[in-house]
Amino acid sequence: MEAERIKLERLKDKVMTVQEAVGFFENDMVVGASGFTKAGDSKVVLEALAERGKNEDIKITLVTGASLGHDTDGKLAAAGVLKKRMPFQVDRTLRNKINAGEVLFIDQHLSESAELLHNKNLPPVDIAVIEVAYIDRDGSLVPTTSVGNSATFAELAEKLIIEVNTAIPMEVYGIHDIYKPENYPHRNVIPIVAPWNKIGRKTISINPDKIVGIVFTDKKDSPADIAEPDAKTTAIAAHILNFFENEVQLGHLSDRLQPLQAGIGKVANAVLMGFKNSNFYDLTMFSEVLQDSTFDLIDAGILSFASASSITVSEACYERVFGNLQRYRDKIVLRPQNISNTPGLIRRLGVIAINTAIEFDIYGNVNSTHIAGSKIMNGIGGSGDFARNAYLSIFVTQAASKDNTISHVLPMVSHVDHTEHDVDILVTDIGLADLRGLAPRERAQKIIDNCVHPDFRGELQSYFDRACERGGHTPHLLEEVFSWHLRLAETGTMKKQL
Repeated sequence: MEAERIKLERLKDKVMTVQEAVGFFENDMVVGASGFTKAGDSKVVLEALAERGKNEDIKITLVTGASLGHDTDGKLAAAGVLKKRMPFQVDRTLRNKINAGEVLFIDQHLSESAELLHNKNLPPVDIAVIEVAYIDRDGSLVPTTSVGNSATFAELAEKLIIEVNTAIPMEVYGIHDIYKPENYPHRNVIPIVAPWNKIGRKTISINPDKIVGIVFTDKKDSPADIAEPDAKTTAIAAHILNFFENEVQLGHLSDRLQPLQAGIGKVANAVLMGFKNSNFYDLTMFSEVLQDSTFDLIDAGILSFASASSITVSEACYERVFGNLQRYRDKIVLRPQNISNTPGLIRRLGVIAINTAIEFDIYGNVNSTHIAGSKIMNGIGGSGDFARNAYLSIFVTQAASKDNTISHVLPMVSHVDHTEHDVDILVTDIGLADLRGLAPRERAQKIIDNCVHPDFRGELQSYFDRACERGGHTPHLLEEVFSWHLRLAETGTMKKQL
């Protein structure tokens, strides 16, 4: 079983134990690792490094595609191994270390990490850990459930450690499209004009001599956290679908829409699942992550093709997909994230982007990453790549939370990830605000009328009216813009105390 996973004979003497492989890491190294939204990540080597860090002073800079599964980030952070982390994370332990200032975190657009490495704007990668289904006869790598930044790490890292995962069927070969843009200043056009275009290799080409160790694993990806749609996410999905239906009636879109992108989580899944009960058909995706809803729509005959950088699904969906790859292999493709998230392709394909906000303000500025302006949650991920370049840029959040003590629509956001210039549509469970073609004062009134929870609408209207009396293109009362956040910190609620 293991022998057939290494098809280049001379690499078979590189097989070693995890403990032997982890010996290649040294203090202050820059480490690249496969993995994108808990898919296709290192299952054993980084975990073993965390164990080593419990007894030894070793710190690394860790660069991945996105988040890791199996609590790997948390284990590394708890062991004190992480000095710096980029470009994305979702782990509670690591998040607390970042917010305490114990780990430095670089929150990057997911399209940029590979670019910065290729352009030598980041320190070179000393060693990379890449999960594969198998090593082909020419030494090239067959990825598993994600591509992420693996092709970049494989090319640029000085040394490679390969994790061969026997839990992934070898039939995964062929679902990947590995294309490497040329370096500046000699970069050509990326020749993708539809989500289903495949323009690269099926494997990641490497110099086999860089492989210093090969370890075997049989661990599956951590399952995605799938939550059933609730009243709020169902309402948000209904508002978006009604908007799309109206756009079709106006002649702005067809029943096939444009290629869809949706962030991860229950809101995105609720929105996508709403298409099952709509008139839309022959849909396509040009996104980052393929979730349960992607495969449900394929099975329902509504989604015809999906392009992304990873497959992140529940345990049940994982078994369905990888137990029946022949059903899906001609309907999906996984690409490097500097292709799946490249701004030029998003603009060329006319993607409809649906992403999640923590909060937004009355002028349409969106905070996707920080609580109360300073504490990071996860990171910007790919939302910025898509928002600025999308045909339609849609952001969603609940209108209020915590028994309606916190409003998610505010006079001013406490941190800006997406400026008002990058946002077309805002949606809460209360309603939808189409901001296209509106000046700041028009946007503010539209948002107040359509998106704000009734418990906060009167006070927000009062703020806006008083700000308008003072004047300005984008009226504000600077002494009050963060008063709602301050009130929450002091009293536990954004509501005014009577």
